[in-house]
Amino acid sequence: MNNLLFQVEDRPPLLTSLLLAAQHMLAALGGIIAVPLVVGAALKLPADQIIALINAALLGSGVVTFLQCKGVGPVGIRLPCVMGTSFAFVGAAISVGIEHGVPGIMGSSLAGSLVMIIGSRFMPVIRKLFPHAVTGVVVTMIGLSLTPVAIDWAAGGVPRGSVGYGSPASLGVALFVLVTVIALVQFGKGIISAAAVVIGMSIGYAVCLAMGLVNFAPVHSAQIFAVPQPLAYGMSFPIGGIVAMGIAFLVTMVETTGAFMALGAATNTKIRGSSLARGILCDGVGSAFTAVMSSPPVSTFAQNVGIISLTGVASRHVVALTGVMLFMAGLFPVLGAVVVTIPKPVIGGAGLMMFAMIISAGIQLLSNVEHNKRNGIIIAVSIGCGLAVSVRPELLGQLPAFVKEIFGSGITVGALVAIALNLVLPERPVEAVEEDEDAPPQAFVTKELETV
Repeated sequence: MNNLLFQVEDRPPLLTSLLLAAQHMLAALGGIIAVPLVVGAALKLPADQIIALINAALLGSGVVTFLQCKGVGPVGIRLPCVMGTSFAFVGAAISVGIEHGVPGIMGSSLAGSLVMIIGSRFMPVIRKLFPHAVTGVVVTMIGLSLTPVAIDWAAGGVPRGSVGYGSPASLGVALFVLVTVIALVQFGKGIISAAAVVIGMSIGYAVCLAMGLVNFAPVHSAQIFAVPQPLAYGMSFPIGGIVAMGIAFLVTMVETTGAFMALGAATNTKIRGSSLARGILCDGVGSAFTAVMSSPPVSTFAQNVGIISLTGVASRHVVALTGVMLFMAGLFPVLGAVVVTIPKPVIGGAGLMMFAMIISAGIQLLSNVEHNKRNGIIIAVSIGCGLAVSVRPELLGQLPAFVKEIFGSGITVGALVAIALNLVLPERPVEAVEEDEDAPPQAFVTKELETV
């Protein structure tokens, strides 16, 4: 059992709670603002729309964080969970947005959230669709699909082949930010390490200020206070987008389950099947709410679980206060405007680190897969097919439009192929494993949740 400074139901003094809640907010802020910033930049949205996305994301994350911590009826796990926009949806969002714009992203998110809402009642079945081999492929494909985007930002955020692409100044700033983030993660302690991306981008931003590379026009034109408007972009419901988002929600459901189990260990709380269902349901309901509020979907932030383990502060009431702080931040568009002024090379340096870490997370998942012919085929073929449509999108150019919509995303293709192969290929007989003395042992055996 961990020695906790504050238990789940403890209520620290107000000033202490404010400081502890601010720490959680600082750790989560980078992830929350990064997703709408990444999606907006990839879709080349105007600055005012990116500002609106950022503030909607902050407000939505605050509301859902409060709901997850406090709970309302069957919704909310009632543990210290910080909710925020998830990178698991970035690949699908960009893919949908390129074809159907922001309305397509919001409509697909709203429809896709039903997967999580309904799926919260069928966790055992859904978990079987995503063993380590499938989940590892999907996570790896997310990172592989996003890394080229970060590279283009690091090169200046201008079209490839143009005069300014890959300028020494842009590459130098991106490299500086990348090295800074690596140093903070590796050698920083506590909140310094947890907030390495935010701190690294802040330092890079200061360097760009000194170099005169920051344009403050968005700040000058931004409102000080404004309430994000529901359905600000409208909604459309493309079939391909719904499929892509639905798969992203399935993957997130599995990842969130792991985050909840880690949270249970950090807070000395036994995670029962009913608790897990309430938490997943909150993710789904919260994502539907954020879609209506014109924000990307939300999920549980694993980095904040690390803060709980590090600090021993497990009070759900402290993290609920973090939700209030995020909500308040979402009411001030000038905050989003400051974020929009961050030069692309700064985002690229940090983004390369973030996206590469997603690849690393996928590789770690794949390393926990038993090394046999069946799993090797699943991993190789699904990643190969996913990369095929990612690096050569013209491959589908002569196929019907609905086929291109569904299979235009490398993440979607990799996930569907992995799920299909996992269902179709027969399991390796136990006798064959026992007879094969040279077969490498399985890295570990995942114990099924007894209470699910």
